[in-house]
Amino acid sequence: MINTNTTLTIATPGPGLVEVTDEVSNWVAGQAVANGLLTLFIRHTSASLTIQENADPDVQADLLAFFRHLVPEGAGYRHDAEGPDDMPAHIKAALTQTSLSIPIMGGRLALGTWQGIYVFEHRARPHRREVALNVVG
Repeated sequence: MINTNTTLTIATPGPGLVEVTDEVSNWVAGQAVANGLLTLFIRHTSASLTIQENADPDVQADLLAFFRHLVPEGAGYRHDAEGPDDMPAHIKAALTQTSLSIPIMGGRLALGTWQGIYVFEHRARPHRREVALNVVG
């Protein structure tokens, strides 16, 4: 039985989705696990993780536009000490996911054809985000 972990540091350019599928897949491939489970966890409260379509960039643009509309800046939030984008970022992170679980089958992530793993940055400026990975198999 293998139980191993690492942390990836992901640079985000500002709001939007940053695909990390290749980095995650490459790390998993190096763990020599034929069948098991990968857990990812983002160590932040103003960014999140998601599995989304990686073929059509319009999907990402529409998701970003939807969340901007759903949780706008300047809506009278009490928490504003870190800027007008901070509280909306916390709400967006609460509405999405901080962790993902993906089966490993035949030594590979069991993602669908059009699925990719993304860090979803909710803040207005660039950040360095940490994603903890754990494989059991």
